[in-house]
Amino acid sequence: MPDLIPVLSATDIRRLVQDLAQRISADFRDRDLVMIGVLKGSFIFLSDLVRELDVSTRIDFVQASSYGSGTESTGSIRLVKGISIDICSQDVLVVEDIVDTGLTIRWIIDYLKSFQPRSVGVCALVDKRERRQVEVPILYAGHEAGSGFLVGYGLDYAEQYRHLPGIYHLCL
Repeated sequence: MPDLIPVLSATDIRRLVQDLAQRISADFRDRDLVMIGVLKGSFIFLSDLVRELDVSTRIDFVQASSYGSGTESTGSIRLVKGISIDICSQDVLVVEDIVDTGLTIRWIIDYLKSFQPRSVGVCALVDKRERRQVEVPILYAGHEAGSGFLVGYGLDYAEQYRHLPGIYHLCL
């Protein structure tokens, strides 16, 4: 049985989400915002985040895969689900559970830019800068994490652990 070492409690996460929502609401006060959640990991974070916003927003989802069932990115990214709403000339904020190497989020940003939005930025609950391989425009980051594989609050290992209310370092 793997060990789970606490990184962020449910209370910590709630505070981070509220802070991010306040900043996003202030920055997009007089603008229409489209939030694109990256499935599957961001669904819990996005749900909590939009309920804290004070601005109008439309929501869609995109799904790309690069991990399979392991703990390391394969480096090969494939689109599983594309967007279904028009984002041309819109401000888009991609909502991600974690940005690690940056390869997948960079690929998603490039995909979204092909629809000619006004702007594309990223909101990540967890930013793992130490593993970054490509630069990405993270406008809003909740928590900067160090080494280790994280699970909980939407983050998974082989489709397990998403249900946990906090975030944990998974020791295999």
